[in-house]
Amino acid sequence: MSHFLPEDEVVLTACQGLALTYPGIGLCVEPLYLLATRPAPQRRVALVAGGGAGHEPLHTGLLGRGGLDAVVPGAVFTSPGSAQIAAATLAAALLGERDGVLHIVKNYTGDRINFALAADQTRAAGIPVAEVVVDDDLATDRAAAGRRGTGATVVVEKLLGALADQGADLDGLAELGGQVAAASRSIAVCARAHTSPADRAPAFHLDPRTLDYGIGIHGERAAHTLADQPSVDLVVTRMLDELLGHVPTGPYGVIAVVSSLGGTSDLELRIISALVHQDLTSRGIHVHALAAGTYVTALDMAGFSITLTGLAPGWAGLWDLPTDTPLRLPGSAASTTTTLAPPTHAPSAARATAATAQGGGRAFLDELHQVAALAHTDLTALDQATGDGDFGDNFCGGVTAAVHLADRAGIAGTAALADTFRDHVGGSSGPLFGMLFTALAPSADRFPADVPALAAALRRALSRITAIGGARPGDCTLVDALAPAADALAVTPPAEPGRALTAAAHAAIDGARRTAALTARRGRASYTGYHSEGLPDPGAVAIALVLTALAHVHEPQLAGELPALPDIIRS
Repeated sequence: MSHFLPEDEVVLTACQGLALTYPGIGLCVEPLYLLATRPAPQRRVALVAGGGAGHEPLHTGLLGRGGLDAVVPGAVFTSPGSAQIAAATLAAALLGERDGVLHIVKNYTGDRINFALAADQTRAAGIPVAEVVVDDDLATDRAAAGRRGTGATVVVEKLLGALADQGADLDGLAELGGQVAAASRSIAVCARAHTSPADRAPAFHLDPRTLDYGIGIHGERAAHTLADQPSVDLVVTRMLDELLGHVPTGPYGVIAVVSSLGGTSDLELRIISALVHQDLTSRGIHVHALAAGTYVTALDMAGFSITLTGLAPGWAGLWDLPTDTPLRLPGSAASTTTTLAPPTHAPSAARATAATAQGGGRAFLDELHQVAALAHTDLTALDQATGDGDFGDNFCGGVTAAVHLADRAGIAGTAALADTFRDHVGGSSGPLFGMLFTALAPSADRFPADVPALAAALRRALSRITAIGGARPGDCTLVDALAPAADALAVTPPAEPGRALTAAAHAAIDGARRTAALTARRGRASYTGYHSEGLPDPGAVAIALVLTALAHVHEPQLAGELPALPDIIRS
């Protein structure tokens, strides 16, 4: 990312890092180029590509056996000079008994000019040179300079590298390269511009929930902006609709490449690739290969591109051949997801709990569901300040999932909470609140309230949570609300059993509020230093919400004594 570039020698330093990482890659400093030093012995024609830096791992990722012989990097978003290209071309031609060199050139004016000048110099030295131009960007289909070269470069380089290793001649490679480029189209979208290396600020501004549709890999603004960002599945469908109007889809299927533009996560790319596969197969199009990763970037731009290549006979086999390059592309894709079932030789804990809880009450679950829905945003904000921001989704989502389980299976509300949190909610909140709800079931659903049973349940939950999680009162965790609630419930005077849960809720709320003055010593908040100071722990707040829900269900006449929900959450 362009936040961490050195003041000078940016590209050279990056090339040094690549050559140090992969011993089969050699580096020439002046003029600058990279050379694959262990080519396949059958290769008769050298493959040379290059272009401006900032698109990594484009070109350099496919440098080596099964890919390119030489890569010529320019400055960020800037074509390399003709002297660089000519030197790299000559070096690649001299790697072995070569019959010529093929230049793979993206369709940008600077690249076309400098590669053409280098080709003239190389031919003057008696070495045949041919050229393949990649021009796949559908967003510039009607541009006077022709379509830009983008994601299809990866497909062209991969297929040509495989064929070159089989001993193909210059004319055969040039012909295949032209055919692959013609059968390929790409389109890209972004939600945030790349960071400019010059001022370390976004190169241009996009409003929230706005997409630039048809963005260029040098940060060129798109001709179309989607002001009200549609869902990702609709964006993917629109992109495929346009691509399929220009890509042949015969009986051999397609290669689909989903690439991050530099700032899009693997999680998002995997989702997009699944949507691409689903969409194409629903149209009856065979997806031979599905590559999702970071292949062609625009520094750290938050966006992605989709490239489709319509396959001809023999191309799929070339794609599937392995490479010895920094970037390893996946081979043929699965036709469907391999869906596995969990083992069935032993009953799950969820089924065991449910079997003993049929037909129970769910007033507590329904009350907690309403409370959690109102608290979701604030719990998320608290956890973003003190942790990783997932607590609101985990806790409130778990409560909602428990409602669905109770509806579907007809089981008691607290049993549904216990099963859901224990078995299906991740992070630390899942198992810890699973222990709490497991202890509370079934006493939380009994009417009238069995105060001794509830007191014993909270004490069991506290003991189990402290044993497993290791937290103690004062560590700024949910224990700081659970412990005082358990204590309050345990010492309820015999004459006042009707106030026991309200008193416990008051104790939990006070305990949660006190965590704002504590220094976190457990959990993710302990990693954030002073950022967590002055804010209550979200887990402790959730314990207060649980006790408040219990009090509202079992002691509704005293509900007015408890603080309003915003005062509990934002204390």
